[in-house]
Amino acid sequence: MKPSRFSTLPGALSHLWALFAVVALVLAALALYLVDPIAVQSLRLAQFDQLQRWHTRPYTPVPVRVVDIDEASLQAYGQWPWPRTRVADLVERLHSAGASVIALDVLLSEPDRNAPAAMAQLWNDPKASAALAHLPDPDQTLANRLSKSPVVLGSSLARQAIGTTAAPFMAAPPLPYRIVSSGDPATTTWLQRFDTVLWPLPLLTAQARGVGALNAAPDADGVVRRVPLLLRVDTTTVPSLSAEALRVAQGAHNYLLRGLAAGMQDLRIGAITVPTNAQGEIWLHYTQPHAARMVSAGQVLNGALAANQLQGHVVFVGSSAAGLMDVRSNPLGQQMPGVMAHALAIEQVLLGHHLQRPSWATGLEALLLLVGALAMGLLGLALSARRAALALLAALGMIWCGAWYAFVHAQLLLDAVNPTWAMLLVFGLASGVHHWVGERKQRWLRTAFARYVSPNRVENLVANPEQLHLGGQRQVCSFVFTDLAGFTSLLEASDPARVVGLLNDYLEAMLVIVFKHEGTLDRFVGDAMVVLFSAPVVQADHQQRALDCALEMDAFATAYARRLQASGVPWGLTRIGVHSGEVIVGNFGGKTLFDYRALGDPINTAARLEGVNKHLGTRVCVSAALLQGCQCVAVRAVGRVLLKGKSQALTVFAPNATLDLDQCAAADDYAAAMACLQTGATHDPVLALQRFEALALSHPHDPLVALHVQRLRQGAKDDLMVMVDK
Repeated sequence: MKPSRFSTLPGALSHLWALFAVVALVLAALALYLVDPIAVQSLRLAQFDQLQRWHTRPYTPVPVRVVDIDEASLQAYGQWPWPRTRVADLVERLHSAGASVIALDVLLSEPDRNAPAAMAQLWNDPKASAALAHLPDPDQTLANRLSKSPVVLGSSLARQAIGTTAAPFMAAPPLPYRIVSSGDPATTTWLQRFDTVLWPLPLLTAQARGVGALNAAPDADGVVRRVPLLLRVDTTTVPSLSAEALRVAQGAHNYLLRGLAAGMQDLRIGAITVPTNAQGEIWLHYTQPHAARMVSAGQVLNGALAANQLQGHVVFVGSSAAGLMDVRSNPLGQQMPGVMAHALAIEQVLLGHHLQRPSWATGLEALLLLVGALAMGLLGLALSARRAALALLAALGMIWCGAWYAFVHAQLLLDAVNPTWAMLLVFGLASGVHHWVGERKQRWLRTAFARYVSPNRVENLVANPEQLHLGGQRQVCSFVFTDLAGFTSLLEASDPARVVGLLNDYLEAMLVIVFKHEGTLDRFVGDAMVVLFSAPVVQADHQQRALDCALEMDAFATAYARRLQASGVPWGLTRIGVHSGEVIVGNFGGKTLFDYRALGDPINTAARLEGVNKHLGTRVCVSAALLQGCQCVAVRAVGRVLLKGKSQALTVFAPNATLDLDQCAAADDYAAAMACLQTGATHDPVLALQRFEALALSHPHDPLVALHVQRLRQGAKDDLMVMVDK
């Protein structure tokens, strides 16, 4: 892996493309947040709703009540719309009960359909028309009642649907209020804008103390979270029903609007100043439903209202009946009558409880998103997964705790969810890049490490890191020990650089053979190699693998030596010893540095067998212990060998594949001669000498035949050979 010029930086930070990817994603997330599509808004509003569910506003009694035209009232007094005379009766009773203002959350924009004049026109009967002409007009009756009571009527604002013809704008009738603006004249352009307005009947409007828009401000999901105090119809600014109720309750005449080019700041109504958002709205902080807030209209009409129950109260008249289609959803996941939004707004104003989303919130959240996402991206690239995850959790914890604290203690709505997803997204990308770079580096290190340690050992350590500890365990393994004859003399007599190059080529090819048979390189000893089978991974066929590996190594080494010898390089033959037995395998050394290897007599025996070759005239010596686990292997018995320092002889064999068979005696003839040397019924040293001498005449270059002829002539009586040196 080519080192980067940023290689001094930690982790994946050293990759410039990774930094660019993180920065690009951070900027994309910031742009998406600032564009503020519906999805981003929905996440923000969902968080605000959850905050309200976790911490609802406790209900505090204030002089605000809702007179509910509920199902019981409709059953008792008939379906809606009620005759205007009944509405007048309701208004009179509420005024008599001491209501400071009566805000009707109903639209009275058309004449009473049950009025005498309407009936006369419907029946078209002269006699009936004459009789009905003497009856009072219900709308006039209600107007007379309004002139004596502090009543606010409702108007309805609407927007022109795309592709439809605009409804004619209805000019406002004379209205009992005045809106005074201070500050930037462009403030009102931030208000919710509507195209048309439906006013109450002029007869009623002329007698009412106020007229307010019934419109709430539901979001795209239909949940009512805010109530507007001011709205705009074309170029005319109009108050909402709740704003008018507050004005009339105080006997005020003017609204004082204060704002900047960036929108409204607050609205002064009488003696009360109400902070708003830029659109002239107030956020509602909901309470759980409370029975004391509601009064049935039926109770008012039948005189069952308790004395002083509504004395000095702001009273909103609306309906919770499902058939009247004025049921709304709130952030608590509950249904409520639409009039409740106006009542809650006045409750909060009277309590001085102002839930706000300040104008600086978006800037703060954008900065938090930018800094937080960038920081998480850099940490994800630089730190380990555990540390980066802890940093992410700490950052998210601080953000959410801050948003919670601001909501509970300062009544501020701050967006934590959108910076959160941005940080998670960038952190996910950075962590993925870090993991990919780490995996790539690990693969490179594994490849590089495998040049020093056997690949199977590397793979085993990666899969089982718990094995990286000092200590060992008993295990039956097989060993291949190789040595290059005459290498020291060659090194002294030749150019060292050239000889080392030839040695590296030789060892590289030998290692390829070892790894092909899944052997483990125990160690190099100069030009010698020690190869281990059945460790670290247990191999049931380790004896067969060791023998096959030794045979292939011998074939390569012999061909390599002959090729170099043919070119004038006196390269020696390779001698190999192969043995099997129980050893202790594990990590040995100290806590700072240790080595994985096998310790035990079998590995020393394999080394001794390699050295025996030069006395036997063979290239490969294999023990009987190893051959016990091999199948279909053609070998020649060499005899029993008592190694120096040992008390028990070792039966040794030479694989046929390692002998020049065209120069060797036939296998059957050789076996018959050996049988005479071996202890048993056929043991006959004299006959053995005769047979080996006969084989020596016909095969003078057979090393094993020559060996035994020499031994027998020197007085040997069996196949036991005692080694006087290593």
